[in-house]
Amino acid sequence: MTLQAKRGFLPSDAQDFGEQSLPLLRKAAQEVLYLLDRGYPVTGTTRFVGDRYQLSERQRLALARTLSPTAHAAARRQREVQSVRGKTVCIDGFNVIIGLEIAFSDSMLFTCMDGTVRDLAGLHGTYRPIPQTDAAIRALLHALTGLGCAGAVIYLDKPVSNSGRLRQRILGIAEGLPFPLAVLIENPVDAILKTKPLVATGDAIILDECAEWFNLVRYILDTQLSGFPLVDILPRGCD
Repeated sequence: MTLQAKRGFLPSDAQDFGEQSLPLLRKAAQEVLYLLDRGYPVTGTTRFVGDRYQLSERQRLALARTLSPTAHAAARRQREVQSVRGKTVCIDGFNVIIGLEIAFSDSMLFTCMDGTVRDLAGLHGTYRPIPQTDAAIRALLHALTGLGCAGAVIYLDKPVSNSGRLRQRILGIAEGLPFPLAVLIENPVDAILKTKPLVATGDAIILDECAEWFNLVRYILDTQLSGFPLVDILPRGCD
């Protein structure tokens, strides 16, 4: 793996999420979860608990992305499928590819209550390929081939910069696949994916409404990057 770029990483992360910080973060996570389970909003809750423990903005963001009300996380897990063989998978392109770029950058991915892995990268309408992009694409296509899917559709957000460039990059690498692949640039991707029979994403908003989903990034980590060190700040018993 090359370390020329570290998607989703700041130098302060080494301290914010080092071993010495994990006990405090897990204690804060327990309190955030308590409030989420009682209907309090995630933004206000992470701000309130974050102020109490003097957490950094990155630590608060990690709490917001890894934790969900227990009932929501359980409902998502009930709709998760373990196989996509013979099915067409609709993929949240930026969500999956950025997660894999982060893994191939040796940057941080977090264990989440719903079984997904998430990152701290912010897209904010801008995206540029990095040296790890091709490795991420190859890992994605290799996984889909091994899973035996009948086809795949990768959706890229139209408003995001370089979406067309990423589409061409995917199609260039995808030549010779044993299944049909489409790469579509659409807006809004979230709304489209919510209506599809089977999706691959870690986006909580989509996972709360989709019919079925496959945990693609987690699968790729387990099968192609075994031993990747996920950061775990969940309260004990939630993972």
